[in-house]
Amino acid sequence: MQKKRKSVSAEKSGEVVADAEESIAVEQYWHSAGRAKLRKPPKNYKYIEEIAHLQFELIKLQEWVRLKGLKVVVIFEGRDAAGKGGVIKRITESLNPRICRVAALATPTEKERGQWYFQRYAAHLPARGEIVLFDRSWYNRAGVEHVMGFCTKDEYDEFLRSAPLFEEMLVRSGVFLIKYWFSVSDEEQEKRFQDRMRSPIKRWKLSPMDIESRKHWVEYSKAKDIMFAKTDTTLTPWFVVDADDKRKARLNCIAHVLQQIPYTDLTPIEIELPPRQPDAGYKRPKISTLHFVPKIY
Repeated sequence: MQKKRKSVSAEKSGEVVADAEESIAVEQYWHSAGRAKLRKPPKNYKYIEEIAHLQFELIKLQEWVRLKGLKVVVIFEGRDAAGKGGVIKRITESLNPRICRVAALATPTEKERGQWYFQRYAAHLPARGEIVLFDRSWYNRAGVEHVMGFCTKDEYDEFLRSAPLFEEMLVRSGVFLIKYWFSVSDEEQEKRFQDRMRSPIKRWKLSPMDIESRKHWVEYSKAKDIMFAKTDTTLTPWFVVDADDKRKARLNCIAHVLQQIPYTDLTPIEIELPPRQPDAGYKRPKISTLHFVPKIY
């Protein structure tokens, strides 16, 4: 019985440990990550080395966006458990949150329901020198709202008509708009759902709406196909990411993002630290007056 408990505990903490180990390993590769950005990886590439290189390039892109005052929007849509969150995490973990931020909007409030549909999303659009990653976006109306009956048919039809016009306005105003759809097979999604059900660390990712969506698999597929037919335009195309393999999906998506925005190598320069101010006799309070966090580790 004791061995079984240990095995279950190890399974629960597996993702946390794996993420921590990946972050540490990536930092060890950063010293050699500044290679030429245009490069076809070898067949025997190492995931950690590739993700480190791509994150290093994202830092250069971030500096270019900041200095040139660009406005970048990246939309992440797709099936539940398709791996959108993992890609977003790998993009943001090496970037400045004041420049690159995530917009993951909750259920609209009563006030927001009475607004122009795009209004609450427009409030999160980037200013000059910013990158915004939408973890789901205005395309909620073409997916969950339509399938689950949270909007009327007239509202749905109007969205499909106006979304390309809204996005054209964004592009004409100077916004770089990139849209990704993460595609996952039903077998792989089922596997990930079961994994989330077993692990308390991942269980929060399974919302009641995610569970309900299992009953409407075909309806969601049809809604996605209609959405593509109406909103996959020459100006703002949809890019499909094969997400059955999470690691490959991360590498392919980040590499593609880097190809969408021409940028110059602006690796942040090393800063020379000034000497610290000398002690001129200032007496600090006694340590006994401070409230320390107990050392339980």
